[in-house]
Amino acid sequence: MHDDRGLVEARLKRVLDERVRPAVYPESVPLEVAVWHAPGEPVPVADGLAGEPRPIAVGDRWGAPWGTSWFRVTGTVPEEWAGKAVEAILDLGFDENMPGFQCEGLVYRPDGTPVKGLNPRNQWVRVGAPVDGGEEVRLHVEAASNPVILDYHPFLPTRLGDRETAGSEPQYKLARMDLAVFDETVWRLVIDLEVLGELMRELPVESGRRWDVLRAVDRALDAIDLQDVNGTAAAARSELEGVLSSPAEPSAHRISAVGHAHIDSAWLWPLRETVRKVARTTSNMTALLDDEPEFVFAMSQAQQWAWIKEHRPEVWAKVVKAVADGRFVPAGGMWVEADTNMPGSEAMARQFVHGKRFFLDEFGVENEEAWLPDTFGFAAGLPQIIKAAGSKWLLTQKISWSQTNKFPHHTFQWEGIDGTRIFTHFPPVDTYNCAMRGSEIAHAARNFKDKGVARHSLAPTGWGDGGGGTTREMIAKAARLRNLEGSARVVWERPAEFFEKAEAEYPNPPVWVGELYLELHRATLTSQAKTKQGNRRSEHLLREAELWSATAAVRHAEFAYPYAELDRIWKTVLLHQFHDILPGSSIAWVHREAEKTYAAVAAELTGIIESAQRALAGEGGRRLVFNAAPHARHHVAAGAAAVVAPAAPVDRSTAPDGGFVLDNGRLRVVIDGRGLVVSAYDLEADREAIAPESPANLLQIHPDFPNMWDAWDVDAFYRNTVTDLTEADEVTAGEGASVRVVRTFGASRVTQLLSLAPGSGRLDIDTEVDWHETEKFLKLAFPLDVHAERYASETQFGHFHRATHTNTSWEAAKFEACNHRFVHLEEPGWGVALVTDSTYGHDVTRTVRSRDSGTTTTLRVSLLRAPRFPDPETDQGPHRFRHALVPGATIGDAVREGYRVNLPERTVTGAGPVAPLVAVDNDAVVVTAVKLADDGSGDVVVRFHEALGGRASAVVAPGFPAVSVTPTDLLERPLGEGEAVTGGVRVTLRPFELRTLRFTRA
Repeated sequence: MHDDRGLVEARLKRVLDERVRPAVYPESVPLEVAVWHAPGEPVPVADGLAGEPRPIAVGDRWGAPWGTSWFRVTGTVPEEWAGKAVEAILDLGFDENMPGFQCEGLVYRPDGTPVKGLNPRNQWVRVGAPVDGGEEVRLHVEAASNPVILDYHPFLPTRLGDRETAGSEPQYKLARMDLAVFDETVWRLVIDLEVLGELMRELPVESGRRWDVLRAVDRALDAIDLQDVNGTAAAARSELEGVLSSPAEPSAHRISAVGHAHIDSAWLWPLRETVRKVARTTSNMTALLDDEPEFVFAMSQAQQWAWIKEHRPEVWAKVVKAVADGRFVPAGGMWVEADTNMPGSEAMARQFVHGKRFFLDEFGVENEEAWLPDTFGFAAGLPQIIKAAGSKWLLTQKISWSQTNKFPHHTFQWEGIDGTRIFTHFPPVDTYNCAMRGSEIAHAARNFKDKGVARHSLAPTGWGDGGGGTTREMIAKAARLRNLEGSARVVWERPAEFFEKAEAEYPNPPVWVGELYLELHRATLTSQAKTKQGNRRSEHLLREAELWSATAAVRHAEFAYPYAELDRIWKTVLLHQFHDILPGSSIAWVHREAEKTYAAVAAELTGIIESAQRALAGEGGRRLVFNAAPHARHHVAAGAAAVVAPAAPVDRSTAPDGGFVLDNGRLRVVIDGRGLVVSAYDLEADREAIAPESPANLLQIHPDFPNMWDAWDVDAFYRNTVTDLTEADEVTAGEGASVRVVRTFGASRVTQLLSLAPGSGRLDIDTEVDWHETEKFLKLAFPLDVHAERYASETQFGHFHRATHTNTSWEAAKFEACNHRFVHLEEPGWGVALVTDSTYGHDVTRTVRSRDSGTTTTLRVSLLRAPRFPDPETDQGPHRFRHALVPGATIGDAVREGYRVNLPERTVTGAGPVAPLVAVDNDAVVVTAVKLADDGSGDVVVRFHEALGGRASAVVAPGFPAVSVTPTDLLERPLGEGEAVTGGVRVTLRPFELRTLRFTRA
């Protein structure tokens, strides 16, 4: 038999495109259209409805970048259409290839009731089915002329990413504004033919089923009168009934379709536009739920739900009803779909606290799944956090983007640094924008790696980012795929229903231990340095604000704990940890606003801290040092004491080459005439930290032009070319025991202050960069005389080890990785740490020295990049970074110094001292939060973890009268019975184990 598939496919495509799809709307009449362009930022709905519009015609241009235009469309249904279904077709000038990345609209009735969103794949509004004829139609469309940033050539620099530079040129041309008859029979024929045509393309050539489908499609096309499609559509459909009713095999793969619209909380649009994207999408989905009884839609990110509640109460009312019906499902239990590499321990915990609590408070819904389809890799501390929040499942899709290694599982147990395991699923459909295409469904079934032991997978279905969510066409296709021979079976289900079935059928899945590293988007650890610094600073200010406010509220009845302020600020910081804000991959507008927001957050938190410290210090003339770090300084941790006189002064002497030697009796540092560190000698251990003939504090610059995704990616070939910045303009004595180094290169300037404090075991490096390079990558290198096969970098509630070698492709792919406050390398008995106050990206490499065959391990921290997309001015301007090199450091030293560099002491004049509100007697047990309970009861909550990677026992002692103590989850809900407190509570922790205790005050 000849393979006629190609001929049938070609025939099918032409007939569908040129005859059948146009016949879905066989009759139409134009609507009258007028438009009012809102000045400036979007206006309230009432103002938009009240605007005075002017006539506009199809074909006219409209919409300055980031503008809002209110269209009024009016018309009358022709009398002769009585008994027919009628829809308004409202095409604002859409490009159907780019749902979510262009203009959008939200349709309202004259009374302000939202109807549905308008998107490239969703341009219709139902008028009536059937109509009586003669109905007056009046609709209003709030249309956003968001410019196209991600175009077909997506990585060209553009000034459209900020309203201040985008100009006023109209972006769109009004395309179609009609009333039209909707022929449902033809529409269903389109779905039939699309499903079967797509199935036919996926079936093997030798399959009898393929030939059955091919012949049925051929017969259906024969039955269509091309001059009378509407009159012959029913006959064509009858030719397809047999192949559409043939059931799937019992062993067919099973797909749980979940209605979905992944909406980035900011990305190629500002935060304010996401508020409207969410309103449009949720309006679409609530309308679709009314029409489709089997459909289920899930939406994550509590922040987006809160935006609807705050800004669009008319939409919120529809959402609340749909949730009550059980078909609009809160998912994920996080405040936003955050980056999970860079947020600190407490911030990652609070993502779940605030997200889950919102859904519990608003709907009584307990989320048991973490829903992070698009996050750029997952830190090894996350499983424990998910579990501690009362959840037990994780869904993501992003790891399928990895460029080098194919992840070996789709359903598995993910084990974190403390041994906690989370049941995890990667949808094999390999997209979070599934459209129910036959190619997607077939790919999911073929791609699923757990065949033979499992047969369930999940498909997030719908257009995201303002593309409108799930469409009626997707639902119609899913109905045909429910039980269709040759295809996987598709059924609409809630995420929890999928996970329950998947977990039940696969009781012993494989285990993946450690981080889920995305072999892509590595540069997001560095892009937009000010955003990252704002996040780090905010996290530590929040720690201080909670600690000192709780201490003051317990010790002084007149001090009011700032519950509302801290709740609001936490949510602001958590929002900016979204996976396109904190990673630095959003447009200029987003990061410009973020910088202002972080400045406001810092000012408000500083005010809260100072107010609490004044209350604690009392009246007096002593200089008190407040230490918010979990380890003692001036003999006090998490308290305040009088200033202690410094240790012996640091000796600074000049070197013959024009450099300097700094020596404080613990550490001797030699800085040569180029401003490079050629020796950092641990005097106590009699050990050199710097590799011979390989100076440290070496700034290196690379070309940085990745193959794709400019702000996101750095490709391995960037290392092929490097320039060492060894020439110094100045190497001079600075204030105190410091050395000032100035370098210029290109159009940029670096000023460094290298200093050694009395009695300190660390060299502080303060780096100021006035950065004006383009497509360059700036690193700060430390070649170390350490032979180590692995190194540790801090992550949430602990640290994670990575290889220093590249034995396998998995290790080689981790050529840029994430750390929090420290990176630590060691040989048995001796190590070196590098701590940082704001950088995250780093790399570690090993080389063999020719002189003595020893091994040099080079640690480089990533300072700045200069990508041009999506923000052409990324990182231009001044920056300041603080690092410290700690020779002889243990892991415990790395933890301690990391906190110290991020939590500087504060000096307040008063009576003092201030005893800690909660004390812990073992430095291996690190307190990450001391606060008052969120419920306003006045209970004191303390969270801590084992930080060194071993077993630990400690006494947690409240510095106030306590009646009882209760272990809780992250949401401060009891995990067991409370017990009486007599002096303190002894705890025994596993490696990296996280605990939360709630003390009830007497």
